[in-house]
Amino acid sequence: MVSSFKPKTTPIRTSKIVHKSSTLHQLARFVTEDAVCVMFKISFENIYTVECWRYVVYVHGKGLSKFVSYADFPPIISVDSPTTSDCIKWRKRWRKCHNYGQRKHAPSWWTEFFTLQFGAASSESMLSSWWQLIGLINFAFSQETLQQLQTSHRQVKMMFEQEVKGKRK
Repeated sequence: MVSSFKPKTTPIRTSKIVHKSSTLHQLARFVTEDAVCVMFKISFENIYTVECWRYVVYVHGKGLSKFVSYADFPPIISVDSPTTSDCIKWRKRWRKCHNYGQRKHAPSWWTEFFTLQFGAASSESMLSSWWQLIGLINFAFSQETLQQLQTSHRQVKMMFEQEVKGKRK
């Protein structure tokens, strides 16, 4: 009998982040493939490598070859919380890269990134951790953007609550 080999579990996603310097940048802890995907609007499969050098990140992917500042990456929950120094670096970067109307705030794709993270949260506590992070960096967003994030957070929270109610029945 001939059997076909099919894995019973999903393959583990290997990291495409490579540290090329012995000295880690302070913001290197925020570099993620998810952020690269949203930043450049590409899928994970189209990323070949993300190289973290001492002062810059090099992103190489299908049709993509870019140097990116560490200050372009948004904070995440699975590492140390943002420090005052991190916030200063972000603000300096925003002043350099945006048009006059957006110089005080994070790039618009940060909103999309956090919205996706809310949706990908596997538990209500993880969702709460993402929302607490938004509270720490609320200076990065305009009032309108904060309201969008709050709406997104509420929708996902309601889904968790409905799921819990469904299990109780």
